[in-house]
Amino acid sequence: MKVLVLLLLSILAAHGRMVEYDLSISEQRWSPPGHPAARAITVNGGIPGPTIRFKVGDTARIRVHNQLRKETTSIHWHGLLLPNEQDGVPGVTTPPIEPGTTHTFEFPIIHSGTYWYHSHTALQEQIGVFGSIVIEPRSGEPVKADRDHVVVLSDWTRGSAEEIMRTLNRESEWYAFKKGSIQSLTGAAKAGALKEFWQRERSRMPAMDISDVAYDAFLANGRESTTIPGQPGETVRVRFINAAAATYFYLQSANGPLRIVAADGPDVQPIQVKRLLIGMAETYDLLVTIPKAGKWELRATAQDGSGHASLWFGEGGEHPAPEVPKPDNYRMDAHLMAAMEDMDAKPVTDAQALATEPERPLSPYSRLRSPKSTELPKSLPRRTLTLRATGDMERYIWSFNGRTFAEDGVIPIKKGEVIRLEFINDTMMHHPLHLHGHFFRILAGQGKLSPLKHTIDLPPMGRRTVEFEANDRGDWLFHCHLLYHMHAGMTRIFSYQDSSWQPPLSDGAAGGAGGGGGHSAKPGEHGMPGMPGMPSASGGSGHQAGLSHTPNGGGHEHDPVYLLLDGTLQSHMSEGRLTARNSHNDWYADWEAGYPDDDTEYEIDLGWRRYFNPNFSTILGWRITNGEDSEDRPFAGVEYRLPYLINSSLAVDGEGDVRAGLSKRLQLTDRVNLFAEVQYDTGSQWEWSAGAEHLLNKTFSLITQYHSDYGFGGGLRFRF
Repeated sequence: MKVLVLLLLSILAAHGRMVEYDLSISEQRWSPPGHPAARAITVNGGIPGPTIRFKVGDTARIRVHNQLRKETTSIHWHGLLLPNEQDGVPGVTTPPIEPGTTHTFEFPIIHSGTYWYHSHTALQEQIGVFGSIVIEPRSGEPVKADRDHVVVLSDWTRGSAEEIMRTLNRESEWYAFKKGSIQSLTGAAKAGALKEFWQRERSRMPAMDISDVAYDAFLANGRESTTIPGQPGETVRVRFINAAAATYFYLQSANGPLRIVAADGPDVQPIQVKRLLIGMAETYDLLVTIPKAGKWELRATAQDGSGHASLWFGEGGEHPAPEVPKPDNYRMDAHLMAAMEDMDAKPVTDAQALATEPERPLSPYSRLRSPKSTELPKSLPRRTLTLRATGDMERYIWSFNGRTFAEDGVIPIKKGEVIRLEFINDTMMHHPLHLHGHFFRILAGQGKLSPLKHTIDLPPMGRRTVEFEANDRGDWLFHCHLLYHMHAGMTRIFSYQDSSWQPPLSDGAAGGAGGGGGHSAKPGEHGMPGMPGMPSASGGSGHQAGLSHTPNGGGHEHDPVYLLLDGTLQSHMSEGRLTARNSHNDWYADWEAGYPDDDTEYEIDLGWRRYFNPNFSTILGWRITNGEDSEDRPFAGVEYRLPYLINSSLAVDGEGDVRAGLSKRLQLTDRVNLFAEVQYDTGSQWEWSAGAEHLLNKTFSLITQYHSDYGFGGGLRFRF
């Protein structure tokens, strides 16, 4: 069978076309219509970049020109099965493309479907480096349509992607406030959820949200609203691609149920859904019939309810799509129940599914069926790996099995085995998990007809099971496709073992400004890794990751250090903290200075805080003070979070004095929070303070405070 497949591929390659594209990556000012321009990185001058189209049997030759002045860039061909060195992940498979140079990719097109491309360098995907790929079967689509349109969904912000990452790392509630999803005591009272509010605080859980970031707009093909051309009665194949950095979308049409005919590229047996949840990096092909009269909306609503993008079909009076009910963030049981019900899903007909579909459904994986068997050979050895999605929203650490990529980056695998992955979500967020270079079978009760995908949504506190055949070579990235989760450590590399082969990662592979540096595909060399019964796309086996080069996890700096400043300037005192922070360490300078009676009293702590989990940290440092009867001295201690989110601390200094403290913040309204702190020091005795803060913007708040040593005053709190 393998020989016949190789012969067929050789014949197709011999008669296939060479299809060439040039993609130019450059910086410019850009915005969707109606918004002020912001910094963007575009592909061929637009967001999204152009659609590149092929037919099975073609050979792709794509020249990527880096026209950025100072930044490297990259392009990953998301979902395509291709030789390892063509995967486009800098530091793992392919060299970074240096400023002013061109890298030529060349690979055979061996399977059909809807895919996309995007940068894997830093956070460039957020600000515009993405576009779509359409590959047609040689004999045409099995499900016919009169028209074919690509719709690329994305989230857009005027802010810097790097600043978003920094804001997430500093425990800021600004994005929740901006979206109107911040949880407060008065908000809980209005929602009739005071019991749930206090239960959450008692269990030491921070406030939950559906999405990490507040966006300025949600776009379809670069616009908030667009019309899909077509004549009444025509059937349109709409190829949806979720290229958002951090947003799930619900798709729903005013014109009735959506008909799904393909998922992540491969065809599926057609099914109907009222509302479709599409995660980041997923693609779905839908069939839509242009209505005979009227203009009907197909809406892509952000999962957190903070906005939407609109597609319109037909002409005449407008018929908007139904609103998606907003999530109840005070009662997270609904999210948990959805995950539990999804795991127990039984096969149903379209009619049964449409009648019982919840208002906020999960992905319809249990209903997807492949048109033909995807069963893997029973003779292959099998191995099960458990990957638990773990995270810490307060510190913004995201990981698998409690360890980030920086702590545990490589999963060794061997060619010829079937890897079954048991995904378990220990967090309250969705995670779209993507495997490069392979398709996996989703095991959700479909047996031999289990659908093939390259990205799967792992819902809050939910489980998923997939399997794939390890039949390639080299290192292949696996990561959460929520860009900021990946950047924060939710990444692994599946590394084929027992071979000296390695991809060309030197700068010389990038080629000059005129091109070069590409890989020339040989007819018959390439198959379809992860596709049952098909040979490898790369041929050969792999190498041990880390021996000849050091994988960096996909063009991202893992465990970066952020400089943070949070302080107050008040009429009677000033206090705050300057911190250099990475995932588990704070190197900080605390200050407290009061100025009663024109005299300044101060205490400065220079310290190191080792963060173990949200509830426990250790501290070590040196205290500098001009307090009466006090001397500069070392100190060491622990911090522990009590029920009701009360922070406690206990430390002993070099003079033998013990200091114990308690502190608490309470969000009263969207803008106002209350705070109080009390501490006892065996040397300086009691000290306490209480006050209120009113949020003005991301950087400043008004603050008023009473301090037992310095009296009453007020001023500004600042955060940078």
